[in-house]
Amino acid sequence: MRRFPIYAPKIITKHVRIFVNGAIWVKDLGVIHFKQGRFILPKCSVPTVKRAITEMNHLIIEENQQFRTC
Repeated sequence: MRRFPIYAPKIITKHVRIFVNGAIWVKDLGVIHFKQGRFILPKCSVPTVKRAITEMNHLIIEENQQFRTC
């Protein structure tokens, strides 16, 4: 499990694209699991965590589309 001392979405999404399955720990967000290159929303979580996960999943989708168009 990799630990991120700050919330840096681009660095975190880069890590998730490299390591397709696993878990990370982000300060102020806690443990976030990812599977097949996408973050998994926990069943019950704080709205800030949900917002961060949807933002990072959106970044992953955008980066994948950029690689396909090049």
